[in-house]
Amino acid sequence: MADLVTYERTERVSTITMDDGKVNVFSIPMLRSLHEAFDRAEQDGTVVLLTGRAGYFSAGFDLKVFRETPEDTATLLALGATLAERILAFPAPVVVACSGHAYPAGAFLLMAADERLGADGPFKLGLNEARIGLVLPGFAIVLARHRLTPSHFDHAVVTGTMFDPRGARDAGLLDTVVEPRELASAATAAAEDLATLDFRVHAAIKRRARQGVLAELRSSIETELN
Repeated sequence: MADLVTYERTERVSTITMDDGKVNVFSIPMLRSLHEAFDRAEQDGTVVLLTGRAGYFSAGFDLKVFRETPEDTATLLALGATLAERILAFPAPVVVACSGHAYPAGAFLLMAADERLGADGPFKLGLNEARIGLVLPGFAIVLARHRLTPSHFDHAVVTGTMFDPRGARDAGLLDTVVEPRELASAATAAAEDLATLDFRVHAAIKRRARQGVLAELRSSIETELN
């Protein structure tokens, strides 16, 4: 894996950290490195704790690809969509420590994870495609309908409304908001607690509980990207 992503394992928890030194855009190299990290965590049989750099979880897809190398757009979208899909179906628990801003594809991963903790502060989280002139991908709408609260779903998707961390918790993008200095320890504690689960049972329940949304997500990815 490139330096864009680091992987550290401690007993039954693997921490995957994204850091491009800037705003953690999802470039093709970043997304491929994330897939490699999840491959490794699956082989290791661990809980995953996914986080970003201070101030930025992820600013989403690298828009330069759309503008400068449009021939790579399908690859970029496929890598992002299938990453969210595998997080939603991952056989072990996945915890996200949202270290700052998360939009728009950064929010896709929040909606796919099992437990989401966010740092409080002047951060923006949400699906802002409508505000930057992009059509929200169908697979993202599937994730949003699955995870956002009914009272927030339509408004967030259609208007591109952005939330601060506490608003994101109310909308269903986060489960818990903590002070930035407490994020790492709180997320580690959550991951270690989930590591006590029977992963075989956890995976079976996850498949049953998410069978419908996973089928809809797969159908959307195949329709949109093939």
